[in-house]
Amino acid sequence: MKQESPIKRRESRQIMVGNVPVGGDAPIAVQSMTNTNTCDVDATVGQITALQDAGADIVRVSVPSMEAADAFGKIRERVSLPLVADIHFDHKIALRVAELGVDCLRINPGNIGREDRVSAVISACRDRDIPMRIGVNAGSLEKDLQRKYGEPTADALVESAMRHIDILDRHDFQSFKVSLKASEVFMTVDAYRKIATQIDQPLHLGITEAGGLRSGTVKSSIGLGMLLMDGIGDTIRVSLAADPVQEIKVGFDILKSLRLRSRGINFIACPSCSRQNFDVIQTMNDLEVRLEDVNESMDVAIIGCIVNGPGEAKVADLGLTGGSPKNLFYKDGKPNQKLDNATLTDDLERLVREEIKRRKEREDAIITRSDK
Repeated sequence: MKQESPIKRRESRQIMVGNVPVGGDAPIAVQSMTNTNTCDVDATVGQITALQDAGADIVRVSVPSMEAADAFGKIRERVSLPLVADIHFDHKIALRVAELGVDCLRINPGNIGREDRVSAVISACRDRDIPMRIGVNAGSLEKDLQRKYGEPTADALVESAMRHIDILDRHDFQSFKVSLKASEVFMTVDAYRKIATQIDQPLHLGITEAGGLRSGTVKSSIGLGMLLMDGIGDTIRVSLAADPVQEIKVGFDILKSLRLRSRGINFIACPSCSRQNFDVIQTMNDLEVRLEDVNESMDVAIIGCIVNGPGEAKVADLGLTGGSPKNLFYKDGKPNQKLDNATLTDDLERLVREEIKRRKEREDAIITRSDK
């Protein structure tokens, strides 16, 4: 299926997080956060590398101490992905990581003390072209807002964000993005919708503390999906109590489902029933693992019988329809060959990789001709 997304994205100004454009007409960036001890440089570099391999555009690293700031500098030297430093309260840590090559500061200016400290951090960011992310969280609202609203609300989140934005406005600093996160879906969605009409900076989306792999994926998909359908959102982070690599995978799956970005194989697979002529579930599980390294965009339909199989296969790049005695494989919407159940997964993996190789060779040939 080659249809474009019908979503009209909210107009926002563009900032640069390292070499990744955020906002404007840039692709929606997918990011995650390390959960290693930042002072363990090797472990943190290893996790960032794994996130990069999974497709992460940006990675956030917590920097809670000056020791962690020095470790951050060593990490920065060993990885190529843009890094966001997560800092609270201590402006000296922010100044230190600015010196060490941070690509973005996640810091709330209202939380770092006196005006001279705020000015120092803003000056350091301006001098080095470092953007900020204002990050408002329902679990850490200012005490006076907690008293005013009684409990976290969308309006409280927006009011908190606008306080921090006002500080940056007074210093004529506009290179920032904003997040307003809660674990409650409707509160989060309401807050983002409200602030989207009040500022033109990029918005970083997330349902914070969403839960484990399954429940957090569902909650994030619903909340982020509602906002993305509205055209709201320039970066996303799926917050899961799971391996951070899973956050990247789920993030791209959300964007792929809305046709906002494509990375890797988009599988169309039936849930299987008694009509199936091969084990659809096991075949899908095996293929997802075997083809996890594929970054190229491709639609692959795996359908167990002839009821919906031919129709799905005809609109996919590659497709399989269950049949007896053999299954019918489609390529570019046309029947191509028959595959036996005994070697089905091996054959499908081979055919997918052959198609990827063919596409790369064709692209290389086009590039070669254009260079002549």
